[in-house]
Amino acid sequence: MIKVASYNMRKSIGTDRRRRPERTLQVLKEIDADVIALQEADRRFGARASVMTPHLLEEHSDWKAVPIALRDRSMGWHGNALLVRKSAEILDCEAIHLPALEPRGAVMADLKINGKKLRVVGMHLDLSGLWRRRQAHAILAHLDHERAAMPTVMMGDLNEWSARLGCVRDFCRHYDMADTGPSFHARRPVAKLDRILVSKELKVTECGVHASMAARTASDHLPIWARLSRS
Repeated sequence: MIKVASYNMRKSIGTDRRRRPERTLQVLKEIDADVIALQEADRRFGARASVMTPHLLEEHSDWKAVPIALRDRSMGWHGNALLVRKSAEILDCEAIHLPALEPRGAVMADLKINGKKLRVVGMHLDLSGLWRRRQAHAILAHLDHERAAMPTVMMGDLNEWSARLGCVRDFCRHYDMADTGPSFHARRPVAKLDRILVSKELKVTECGVHASMAARTASDHLPIWARLSRS
């Protein structure tokens, strides 16, 4: 059994318009997942510095950042980052370049957790439906060309309002989607913009949206989570 989560942390700017990385970390601790895909983890301009400092993770959490960053002060790639338990083994990791009009990307890591291998993809797709579908196809094609197949979970902010069309339909031809529930807007969630998808080797045993008081103020998105087992 493994617990995964996805969170658009909005650069740690809450619905109260305050940037508080320690509040973001509090929400992550409440979820207590083994693997976490973050979106908007880095600042957008300048050096693209990570919002949560390495010290904050090292000294006050049970996670480490997968070393995907292509910039010295970043945590991820175009704001996408992956956190894993400090006890997890990182076998491989890379940034996935996506077709886009604005900066977009995805990140991938091959992990060994509790003796089991797992491939994880974190992503934040475009606001445009046409570009979302192109990006979904690029991610699926990238996975198809991986030499070593392994159980895979994909998660992130898809920006897709439809439950069955667009990039959701593209992904669901090959992956099963966890029915986590609406995660946007955090104060009154009505849209399932954030998604978790798993390959056929995995089974979603439990899933949901984390809607604590801290989560409702830490970002405009609520985190989503799922417990997975081998099918």
